[in-house]
Amino acid sequence: MKHPLLALIFMVICFVAQAQKNNPKKEEWQQLFNGKDLKNWDIKIAGQELNDNYKNTFRVKDGILQIAYDEYDEFDGKFGHLYYNQPFSYYKLRFTYRFVGNQTKGGASWNVRNSGVMLHSQSAASLSKGQDFPVSLELQLLGGLGKGERHTANLCTPGTQVYMNGRLNTQHCIDSWSKTYDGDQWVTVEALVLGDSVIQHLIDNQVVFAFEKPQIGGGFVSKDYGFKEAHIDDEAAQEWLKKDSTPLGEGYIALQAESHPIEFSKIELLNLKDYVDIFRI
Repeated sequence: MKHPLLALIFMVICFVAQAQKNNPKKEEWQQLFNGKDLKNWDIKIAGQELNDNYKNTFRVKDGILQIAYDEYDEFDGKFGHLYYNQPFSYYKLRFTYRFVGNQTKGGASWNVRNSGVMLHSQSAASLSKGQDFPVSLELQLLGGLGKGERHTANLCTPGTQVYMNGRLNTQHCIDSWSKTYDGDQWVTVEALVLGDSVIQHLIDNQVVFAFEKPQIGGGFVSKDYGFKEAHIDDEAAQEWLKKDSTPLGEGYIALQAESHPIEFSKIELLNLKDYVDIFRI
């Protein structure tokens, strides 16, 4: 571990895991994706009304949740997100994903094999109509391009900022130390989310990224891509600015549609709300 607090939290998680194992009434993993349809999920695509599934972007086929663009002529800035309709604060999230096919015409070069899962996100209903991305903590997913390193389970911070090793880190995107996953292989990722204290990203039971004290603030992305450039209404932008430096301890989980097709075979959550007092060390 790269920080004493993270090591301590890891020890607590091990304790809780053992306690759950020994408890016949332990809380089971909740399947957020039922393998059949998009029940309990809300859709918000930039420029579209809430739950307008523009050109069938989000769909389920053969038990797989797909984000697809075969009905698009071109991407045209239609950034989208699929939101589970219940907020969470303390939990483990586990999902399996893979990139497939080619990027949609009109997508930016940086969006090739690029997607994400948004944590502690604002709700789908609270987005401005044209808004590109929600205020959230993005667990960024990147696929390898066949040459060189390209880490996954990174962090991007639209409208947020975090601490790392006790210091405020204002970078918008920060790489994990994962390996590169080339091709269309399935990858299983976990996120350990402990309110507004510590969040870890894991692959193959190994921590590949960790940060502390997430908070609202730092503008939206950068001085060149602020609230206005992200198509966030002035009134909403002012409300977010008023909340600058406010701890971000809960929110929604959302899957990102960013121009490259991606699939999810499983999305499940273990709610840790019964252990909140243990984590408040």
